[in-house]
Amino acid sequence: MSTLTAPAISDTPFGTLAAQHRLHNAVLKEPLPAPGTFGFRGDIALAFQDQVADEARPPAYSLEQVLAVGDAARAKIPVLAGYLHNFAWLKDAGEVLADYLVPEGTYVFFVNNIDFLKTYSVALPGGATAKVLPLDESTVWKEVLELAGVEKTDVKKMSGPEKLEYVLAQLAATKMDYPAISYEDGVAAMEPVRNRNENRPV
Repeated sequence: MSTLTAPAISDTPFGTLAAQHRLHNAVLKEPLPAPGTFGFRGDIALAFQDQVADEARPPAYSLEQVLAVGDAARAKIPVLAGYLHNFAWLKDAGEVLADYLVPEGTYVFFVNNIDFLKTYSVALPGGATAKVLPLDESTVWKEVLELAGVEKTDVKKMSGPEKLEYVLAQLAATKMDYPAISYEDGVAAMEPVRNRNENRPV
């Protein structure tokens, strides 16, 4: 890849994930302003349903509402945020993304079924750390803006790639000193999965 040209998705970890049919519902999948970086907003499938013949089935479950930047030169994902409907799926997320995570990276997971008052730091493969926060009736984008201290007016006039790059840079600079907990203890403490549509207006 030339340093003078924007990276293609195939130059980044998202290319491998796409080849594995893991990228779904993309609302942004294109180079970012910083050289050698590529952005993704959408879902990353974590597990697949059994396929019958050529029938296309949706994933069994996914890391949803993902905001992520890929570094083409290192073939890594240095910053990522997303939503898990079940804390137990954090293990799957860690395994699917294991080759792309870095110890100094920022990985934020908003989870449906943890105590609303709790936040955790959980070890991921390769020395990376997941920052785990509760989320119910909101979106990852809104929560990341709030967590990173970004006002909507700060990004109002930016393009989609500019917004993603700016917001994830602010997120990466955000201090998140959450108590460390093992994955097993997190599973033991997790609550029943809440119906995400239960309190939404019809």
